[in-house]
Amino acid sequence: MIMPRGSGQLLLPAKPWFIGLSLLLALLADMLPLGPQPAMPRLLAVVLVFWNVHQPRRIGVGWAFLLGLLIDVHQGAVLGQHALAYSGLAFLGVSLHRRLLWFGVWEQTAQVLPLFFAAHLLQFLVRMAFGGMAPSPWLLLAPVFEALLWPIASALLLAPQRRAPDRDEHRPL
Repeated sequence: MIMPRGSGQLLLPAKPWFIGLSLLLALLADMLPLGPQPAMPRLLAVVLVFWNVHQPRRIGVGWAFLLGLLIDVHQGAVLGQHALAYSGLAFLGVSLHRRLLWFGVWEQTAQVLPLFFAAHLLQFLVRMAFGGMAPSPWLLLAPVFEALLWPIASALLLAPQRRAPDRDEHRPL
């Protein structure tokens, strides 16, 4: 994997169980019964895009569609609303993964913000096509909060890969 210039550290391969655990925890966090909060960021979307960018061969559009269906069933939303939005988000994340990895975390944040806006716009259009109510204007803050979670997600989800397999004073990697 290519790390941003200036980081000077190579990453260990991501463990499949860690990827699955992070997606499961994000899914469970999105399923918490907090009531209707229009500005609430979707943690699953952030973690999904993160793994689409960093591990595009392991987590792709199929996983995004399946996780979106689970969210649709849990929330009782239009079936396919989140699945379509998460699939589009995953497609854009996989498409941009080579370019995003050349930038630092704050530049990546600026580049994933339009992806999150596009996902929320797609959900809004599907909801409106099936006669849903217009959401509150606070919904525009959710993609901003999701983009602001990107540096936190990067730090937490890359932490296990930054460990040295066997610590040695003579090898800097």
